Amino acid sequence: MHALPSNLPGPRSTASDEAIAVRAARAALDRRASDVVILDLREITLITDFFVICCGTSEVRIRAIVEGIRETLEAERWHPLSVEGLARAGWVLLDYGGLVVHVMAPAEREYYDLERLWGDARRVPLEGE
Repeated sequence: MHALPSNLPGPRSTASDEAIAVRAARAALDRRASDVVILDLREITLITDFFVICCGTSEVRIRAIVEGIRETLEAERWHPLSVEGLARAGWVLLDYGGLVVHVMAPAEREYYDLERLWGDARRVPLEGE
């Protein structure tokens, strides 16, 4: 299992990786992301523990979703190791170590079909679904 790293000193949330993934998904929903899915990859790969995958309908919406996720997690002192794709916001990846968040345009989401690629992963339910 991966511990989600923080690159700033000081106290941070003691929430589990799964709880942080759910918080990221909720933050995406708060910024009007669609088709939000959390995949638990712990039993099938060593690269990360969780994926959050979601869609934004425009570059502006994708950037807003990314901003909302970052603000939510940074409030608990979780900071990404890497952010990829902001220059062309059809697919933005936030890498937190134990959590990787994919914010995608619908065309990229359909083309890459990460849920099918990682089809053996357990889906983590979001309350209210």
